[in-house]
Amino acid sequence: MAPIKININRISKFTGEDQLKSLQPEIDKHYKLLTEKNGAGNEFLGWLTLPEETLNSSLIKKINDEALRFRATSELVVVIGIGGSYLGARAIIDALSAQFKHYQKGNPEIIYAGQNISEDYLFDLMQLLNKRDYSIIVISKSGTTTEPAIAFRLLKNHLENKYGKEHAKTRIVAITDKSRGALKKLADKEGYPEFVIPDDVGGRFSVLTPVGLLPVAVAGFDISKLLSGAASMQQELYKTSSLDTNPACLYTAARNALYRKGMKIEMLVNFQPTLYYIVEWWKQLFGESEGKEHKGIFPAGAHFSTDLHSMGQYIQDGLRILQETMLLVEKPAKTLSIPNAADDADGLNYLAGKRIHEVNQMAATGTALAHNDGGVPVITISLPELNEFNIGELIYFFEFACGISGYMLGVNPFDQPGVEAYKNNMFALLGKVGFEDKQKELLMKI
Repeated sequence: MAPIKININRISKFTGEDQLKSLQPEIDKHYKLLTEKNGAGNEFLGWLTLPEETLNSSLIKKINDEALRFRATSELVVVIGIGGSYLGARAIIDALSAQFKHYQKGNPEIIYAGQNISEDYLFDLMQLLNKRDYSIIVISKSGTTTEPAIAFRLLKNHLENKYGKEHAKTRIVAITDKSRGALKKLADKEGYPEFVIPDDVGGRFSVLTPVGLLPVAVAGFDISKLLSGAASMQQELYKTSSLDTNPACLYTAARNALYRKGMKIEMLVNFQPTLYYIVEWWKQLFGESEGKEHKGIFPAGAHFSTDLHSMGQYIQDGLRILQETMLLVEKPAKTLSIPNAADDADGLNYLAGKRIHEVNQMAATGTALAHNDGGVPVITISLPELNEFNIGELIYFFEFACGISGYMLGVNPFDQPGVEAYKNNMFALLGKVGFEDKQKELLMKI
């Protein structure tokens, strides 16, 4: 069995004993649609077999070679992208990194741009880049997405001014479409090293393509182990759709059963600070995949035990519209115990000699019991430890569950039509050619 463990024992009083079993025919139907690629959005299902295919390709060596080159020449590497073009890489890198990596020497520090349009952020970034040797990984299928395109225009200009145009070309890698788009044309013209975003993989499912693999490799992590974990989960999930043995199907059935009982918001919570961006990546994956046609489980996140002293009050005693999924880690990478104090002024000597992780585990167990007693159903997903293999498994687990869950909701989980609305308004308000009528309409509303 796959190392990921899922526990749904605390939800039966909310769904009824037989509710999940009754969903097995639905799960079977949508599992078949997904794995046989016959459902809506099936032109974007390349991610399903991507882990095994990539492991058996020459792509890993090409990525590792490029990563070694950047690691030899750069103190910082700026990853330019938004949404799926940066969240997956950041989630993996942060999950595997030391907490205070900014103050340690070693592999290049990965920093990010193009995920916002903050003038202060970009100004401060360029002030930092004035003082450090850096390179750029720019990620965009089209090359025209506003946020990353602005960032790349600024940083490309900065890089060329700092190193000269010819040398700057060696410090830019483009990850883009294989044949078309503004970034592809520029990369071909300038001679940047290039990696392809597959046509059949959407942005939020692209973390196991070069979009995520190159930044992760530059950060010094083993992408072969990451892909091996994902491939292991791929093999496990393709065996059967039974709720008894398929953890992704069980998770999908549980969250949808709770949704149908009125728990419309799912909170993914963690007890490890390095998992912050795993939660952010998960929010995009499920939010952009399921939130259509006025349907969908709203994905929210919290970070415990920090948020137990703020959001914990609402979760415990607020509206009973929440379901909670706890992401837990069984074994920490480090060892630290609580010392004895002679005067015991803080009253903590009863914990003396205990591992910090044991206290954290009991905080998690105590939270699950309290929230469940307070009317919040709790699912737990446990990883044995944080390493490349287990993170690869977790990524594929959530992607697979997301595909089936979207089909259960009756939506296409692989498009994102609603994302265009803000863009069109922004283009009109900024005076983009072709949006003149829209501009007049919006100005009358302001």
